[in-house]
Amino acid sequence: MDAAFTAEQDEIRRTLRELLAKRSSPGDVRAAVATADGYDPALWAQLSERLGLPGLALPEAYGGVGCTPADLALAAEETGRALTPSPLLATTVLAAPLIAALGTEAQRAALLPPIAAGTLTATLAVPGGHLATALGLTGDPAEGQWAGGGRAGGVQARPVRDGWQLYGEAAQVLDGHSADLLLVAAHTGGFARSRTLLFLVRADTPGLGRQRQTALDVTRPQATVELRDCPGELLGTDPADVPGALAATGRTVATVLAAESVGAAAAALERTVEYVRTREQFGRPIGSFQAVKHRLADLYVQLQAARSAAYYAAWDPQAGGLALAQALEALRTVTGEAIQLHGGIGFTWEHEAHLYFKRAAADELLFGPVHRLRARAAEEAGLFADGVVAP
Repeated sequence: MDAAFTAEQDEIRRTLRELLAKRSSPGDVRAAVATADGYDPALWAQLSERLGLPGLALPEAYGGVGCTPADLALAAEETGRALTPSPLLATTVLAAPLIAALGTEAQRAALLPPIAAGTLTATLAVPGGHLATALGLTGDPAEGQWAGGGRAGGVQARPVRDGWQLYGEAAQVLDGHSADLLLVAAHTGGFARSRTLLFLVRADTPGLGRQRQTALDVTRPQATVELRDCPGELLGTDPADVPGALAATGRTVATVLAAESVGAAAAALERTVEYVRTREQFGRPIGSFQAVKHRLADLYVQLQAARSAAYYAAWDPQAGGLALAQALEALRTVTGEAIQLHGGIGFTWEHEAHLYFKRAAADELLFGPVHRLRARAAEEAGLFADGVVAP
């Protein structure tokens, strides 16, 4: 394993950090999340046209840059530092790989180029708020119960003369209120032959209702999606290995989220160190007190361990689940300590430290919790087969 970054990767990091320093300050973030879309379309266009961020890991044949998921993770680390609200996670990390893996050639040719150009946004709609299970992060997506299990609930699909009709509801859909295209996971085939398939639903499709939810993390907009006899286009062909594609996508999602969480934790720690250097008490900076130094040192060690795990996962996505668990735990610890070390001002709801703390809490709710991420990784590795720790 060569852990050194290439010159191209260093350039991606430098350019993106400079751009976000100018366009994604805490004030810019708060202004962007208050808009109807929940992000700044002008900044998204700049990230797309100048850096090719949406198509970074897509094949060149479909208008992408042709880089590896490691490059995408590196970019996510920088967007995590600034908590930049954008369709990057939902469109590029969740939806695009599924279209590339399962779509027909006609579907890939029609959808991937505009995604790579940043002119088409997309997301994955999973019923019941079971996104982590569907992606194989906290459970086995092949079991299918996360999508309704063929019984009442979830989203059901039935064939009609000219295609498919969908009926049901999905909550906690990332960017679900603003995405141009929804990939909806739905059950079909009845109870006896129940199986989960993915369907393409455009934003202007009749029978589709979308409502933005009040989310803990305002930088990660979520929505409730309702489908009432809504026409849908099958993604790919039937039969298709939808659970396998979801699990493969989940490994990339975990890798990118781990890097993003490391970036957010690093920014929160840097802001805290800067604050304790300037905040004085008893005639001296509070950062000069030994107790504060020890707490900051512990946070730094935990952050560096999480960064190492995230970089390893970028090289080997099979380690994505464990890296995500370590990164989310580090982010939660660092942001909690950041609020404590900022003192009275840190406890005010409006302080920027709370933006990072809410990101830590919300991501663990959406993609965790940490102990279930680790339990799933242990299960996949066979560590506790038959109740005995494997040698």
